[in-house]
Order: sequence, then structure tokens, then C-alpha cells
Amino acid sequence: MNKKYFFFDIDGTLAVGTPGDQYIPESTKRTLRQLKEKGHFLAIATGRSYAMAVDHMEELGFENMVSDGGNGITMNNQLIEVKPLNYDLCVQLIEECQAKGYIWAMSPDNSTTRLAPDERFYDFTHDIYMETKVIEGLNPRDYNEIYKVYIACFAPEEEQLETLKKLPWCRFHKEYLFVEPGDKSIGIKSIVDHLGGQYEDVVVFGDEKNDLSMFINEWTSIAMGNAIQPLKDKATFVTKDADQDGIEYACKYYGWID
Repeated sequence: MNKKYFFFDIDGTLAVGTPGDQYIPESTKRTLRQLKEKGHFLAIATGRSYAMAVDHMEELGFENMVSDGGNGITMNNQLIEVKPLNYDLCVQLIEECQAKGYIWAMSPDNSTTRLAPDERFYDFTHDIYMETKVIEGLNPRDYNEIYKVYIACFAPEEEQLETLKKLPWCRFHKEYLFVEPGDKSIGIKSIVDHLGGQYEDVVVFGDEKNDLSMFINEWTSIAMGNAIQPLKDKATFVTKDADQDGIEYACKYYGWID
């Protein structure tokens, strides 16, 4: 069997349960061990920033990762690169938010803290995913790079933001959306190219909207049974739910493990 290059989303794919109470099914842990023993390459592919994902990577026993929605590369536990968002468009979006009265925050670096100009972002979202630090008079032009922008509003209010249409974004919470890189396939291809592998030997697992970008025809795409329907429609194969031994089931189906 050719060496395979496996890339796994975290939430809803590797990890199941509610935020703050997630766990990795024993069947998934067993499968990851067997894949590694057989010499396959294993990596996480997540939309999370490197800073928000590196602990999960280590806890799950991974050494490789595509982070930042495809813009971050980690290999052998070493961060290789993280590319920021388009700076000019992010500044333009924030200034449009200010002009139209939208609540916003931003991440000018790859850390676990986001910056906001006042208390309104936390008051509106009550979000504890990241620490929100208030910087009075916060001006995006005072920073050289922008990695994420956060806009607090309910759908479909974001449709009034014209600049948002030019940037990748995703909504995971009803109270706010993330402006973040959105093509995991870019990071996957970078790693496989670096290792001299073939795209036809890539296998990706996912379940949500931000996994759509890595479900492409060049490789095998496996949707979890709990995945959204658009992802299942693009998948090469639909396996069982993540908490019903879905990863193990797919790997046995294809003969990657015994």
C-alpha cells in the first residue's frame, strides 16, 4: 500500500462532545496508533490559529498540522509559517464596520488574545473562546499584520458589509462571525509537496462548512456521518458519526488498518 497522508479536522471529527467537555473516542485513538505504526503521515487540519490549536495537537499525539484555515504549517512540532490575511482588505472592513456601527475585534498576531476597542464585543457575545482585551482607541493601522477579524452581529446582518464579500469568513456562533483564511487545501498541498508525496494519496476527514475547501477531487475526502449535507455531497465516502467509530469504520473500509 502506498504511504497515505491523512489530515483530520478536530471538532466534530477527531473530538466529539460539547465545547469544554470534548473527548476523543477510544476507537479513534486506536485507529491513529495503527495508521502511524503502518508508516502513514498524520496531521491535523483546522481553521483554528496555531496558538489556539497547538495544545490540542500535542494532546492528540500529533506532530504535524495545517492551522489558520490553511495559512499555517507545522511539521515535526515546529511552526514553519503562518500567513496573515490581506491587510488592506481587513483595514477596509474594520473601517466599514466603524462607519456602519458594527461591533468588531481583531487579532494582530497569532495568539490566544483578540483586541477590541471597547467592552461591546464581550457584552454582545459573552464569548470565552478567546480572551478579549480592550484597547481604547484601537486602530488597525497601528499594526503591521492582521490574522483574524471578528464581527458581532446576527445573521443575515453581515450582508450589509460590502468588504466582507471580498474576504473569507465563517460563522460558528450566532452572535459573531470569524474573518479568517478559509482554504485548508492550500496548507495540505504545501505539506505534501514538501514531502514529495502525491495528491492521490491524500485522505481528509471533516464534518463542517470550513472543511468544504479541502474536499476536492484530487484526493480522497471522507465526511463524518454527523457532517453537514453539503460536505457529504462532495465526499468520496460518508462514514459513521464521529462518536460511533466513524474514523475507524472508514479506515477499515478502505483497508488502511486491519
